[in-house]
Amino acid sequence: MDGFEQARERVLGGALHEAEVGVGEARPLHEAFPGTSRRWARSTVEAAVEVGFLERERRGGRTYVRQTVRYPDWVDRTVGVENKPDLDRPGDLELQLRKDVSLSLFDEVVLATASHVTGAHLNRIPSEVGVWRFDPETGEREVVREPTPLDPDGPGIEVLETFPARTDVRPVTGMEKGHQRRRLAERAYGKGWRVPAGSFPGCASCTAGERFGAGALPDCAWKGRLVDPARECGPSCPGHEPADPPVADVAGERARNSLWEPDPAGHVRRQSGLDRFLG
Repeated sequence: MDGFEQARERVLGGALHEAEVGVGEARPLHEAFPGTSRRWARSTVEAAVEVGFLERERRGGRTYVRQTVRYPDWVDRTVGVENKPDLDRPGDLELQLRKDVSLSLFDEVVLATASHVTGAHLNRIPSEVGVWRFDPETGEREVVREPTPLDPDGPGIEVLETFPARTDVRPVTGMEKGHQRRRLAERAYGKGWRVPAGSFPGCASCTAGERFGAGALPDCAWKGRLVDPARECGPSCPGHEPADPPVADVAGERARNSLWEPDPAGHVRRQSGLDRFLG
């Protein structure tokens, strides 16, 4: 990831969500980032200016900042997916799902698993939680149970800690939930379709998934499907043939398949020599 993408991720990933700065009149830097260190505020502004999200100017010896673009109104609904491949080792799964339903931060909550789902499994998790079963060999999905829509706009209950004789909870307002939902959406907006380090193995059989319409995901011609390189690829695979990893156009794929705009309209006004006074 180059410096520009790192800056974009940092800015759109939520760093500015807490800031008292908008698209209206420019605000003094210390008012835009109350309660933060001067160093942190300066570095955040540098990243925001670099991607064209903020503009800054100098007035009377003080630095002012203003937002040049808005986050896009692209979020329709959010779905929380709890990934538990093996239901025979549930761990804290049931508790986590009850927390998800109680808080209702998402529009829907789904449990994704590779296990065979029995009636006993379904009885142990909240009825509001949908269940998807994935076949790791084919990538096919079976909807075992549809999720029940939750109420992300209304109040919720956050489960803080559980004990044998009691459970500590905290009421959460709809406004607080809305705030957190925006942070989640903006973090996703900022990161984009990230390909984790090592996702594309150095194998001649691996391409960037174009034939599945998923050009940012690893596709194995030998297996005839998308693959999880961390689990399925490497010298131990019979179809492995050493080669340079394929290059994926992550930003391009994301732009083609969502409302995300790689280069949102915005502008930055710069005065000659001004930067040397901004420190």
